[in-house]
Amino acid sequence: MLSIVVPCYNEEETVPLFYQAVEAIRPELGESVEYLFVNDGSKDQTLNELRQLALKDKAVRYLSFSRNFGKEAALYAGLQHAKGSLVVVMDADLQDPPALLPKMVAMLKQGEIDCVGTRRVDRKGEPRIRSFFARRFYRLINRISATEFIDGVRDFRMMTRQMVDAILELSEYNRFSKGLFSWVGFNTTYLDYPNHERVAGKTSWNFWQLLNYSFDGIVNFSETPLNVASIVGAVSCVSAAVALIFIFVRALLFNNSVAGWPSLVCIILFLGGLQLLSLGMIGKYVGKIYLETKNRPQYILKETNDDRH
Repeated sequence: MLSIVVPCYNEEETVPLFYQAVEAIRPELGESVEYLFVNDGSKDQTLNELRQLALKDKAVRYLSFSRNFGKEAALYAGLQHAKGSLVVVMDADLQDPPALLPKMVAMLKQGEIDCVGTRRVDRKGEPRIRSFFARRFYRLINRISATEFIDGVRDFRMMTRQMVDAILELSEYNRFSKGLFSWVGFNTTYLDYPNHERVAGKTSWNFWQLLNYSFDGIVNFSETPLNVASIVGAVSCVSAAVALIFIFVRALLFNNSVAGWPSLVCIILFLGGLQLLSLGMIGKYVGKIYLETKNRPQYILKETNDDRH
């Protein structure tokens, strides 16, 4: 069986279009198919659309959260409830083209790889500022993290059951799936395709949400910010000690006191800013630890047609 996991947030317009697009190529898959839609606390009629699809097709299952828990929680829930020996993660907006599914299934059936990922070869239609920062993010995180992040790779990927089970073993609360997919290893091949724009509706991601998401990725997969804070503190301390010795010796030998209160104030403010920046970096990691120690569930189900609940 092939499980198709689809996180949904305010996707009432795209859900029927997505289902129709997959059904059009379903005979080419050569596998029985189950749809697993995860309604992530949508505020529109997404849940009603899923109910109608479930009544129409027994292969359609849905999970509905009690509120919006975020895409990472939706992905985790979908992988937890997927029954197939092959599992594919897709967005409902058709930016992930269903036409690639038959080729992905055929590649995995050869038994030489564990995952077929997808990678956009361009960012046509995406705001330039978003593309600029996305590229800089991938350059930065690949320099400071031991986990590989490939520019243009999407969450759209098909995995074997073994790889899915390995990902589910990583039950951490603070999740960054792009990193987790890479961290677990397994043989992965990528299919390139041109960027596709949404067929309907509006994206729920804005620039600041993506920026915060990128910070989460850095914190989850790199200790470099903590090392930078330590290095900055050490350099500041040594520099201050050297300057203090220099001032003391000059005053002792030449009886020359140091003037310049404005420059002194600037130095104090600069060092204070560095301290606050370092505390902010440390605080980000401490905050992640705080959330992990609470041991709260990734999500709360409110409604489902899954016979296991």
